Amino acid sequence: MPTTSITLPARAASRARQKIAAPWRVQRGVTLIELMVGLALGLIVVAVAVAALLVSHGISGTVSDVTGIQQQSAYALRLLGGQLRQAASLRLIASTTAVATDPMTPVAFIIKDGSNPAAPYYLDTTTSTGQAVLLSGTDGAGTAPDTLTVGFARDQLSVFVPPSTYNPATIAVNCVGAPLDTPANAAIAAVQSVFSVDSTKAELQCSGNGQPVQPVIQNVANFKVRYLVQDTATTPGTPQIQYFNATQVPSQPRGWASVQGIEVCLVLYGNEAIDMPAGSKYTDCDGSPVDMTTLTDSARRNHIHLVFRNVFQLRSMGVM
Repeated sequence: MPTTSITLPARAASRARQKIAAPWRVQRGVTLIELMVGLALGLIVVAVAVAALLVSHGISGTVSDVTGIQQQSAYALRLLGGQLRQAASLRLIASTTAVATDPMTPVAFIIKDGSNPAAPYYLDTTTSTGQAVLLSGTDGAGTAPDTLTVGFARDQLSVFVPPSTYNPATIAVNCVGAPLDTPANAAIAAVQSVFSVDSTKAELQCSGNGQPVQPVIQNVANFKVRYLVQDTATTPGTPQIQYFNATQVPSQPRGWASVQGIEVCLVLYGNEAIDMPAGSKYTDCDGSPVDMTTLTDSARRNHIHLVFRNVFQLRSMGVM
């Protein structure tokens, strides 16, 4: 059978040899335009993911701030309530003479005078030597925080101590766990708590019975106290309650002994700055609006502020 030979042009033969010898040389990569389109799409995906992450982080930070503020307020009001509900309560002493000479200074505990049963008898409410202040306060200048001092009788009860002895102990203590039942504190007649705000540290602090000041909660923007007094001119059975500040209370008929309840207002703020629209405001303790976006204090500007109020009736006052 005859053999047929095919002759190719030199250029075509060279291309054929290249295809057979190195097929990879004919594979095409991406063009510059395709590369740019791919990069653009990738950047869009990354931008969307970062934006979603930032939004999620902002929401998480806000929720965390609100939760922290609520926890702090609950603790502070619980601590204040434990002291205020017992404010001015005294030991029960059957003898009128013994009561009259007792060094305690009652604020709202009414005792009948044995020599004049028709008239109530109130112990001295001054702060002379040997007496304990069971309720007092000071008003902060302008919008500055107030201070509050509360106290009650330090009554010791018999408690069981192994192996078989009963020792007197003070069951109720002040805001810092004092006074301790030691011989040195045997003469202490009152459990006292003094609440104030360190404006430099923005902390609500407490001290009492000679103990060092201790912080209670942080990020305190304001602490205001109002005192509730029943209007004695109202018709019996329909009492009217009036609110007074600390400066006005001493002018009441019985001074601090007229106080039947205490309203506490706390303003707390968060730790993280957030993107607030211009004009974002909260209502302060005195009812005035405060713009959170224009505060001069950088630690509070554009931070969440929450206001908490609670009214506590004094344990010894139930005449209403």
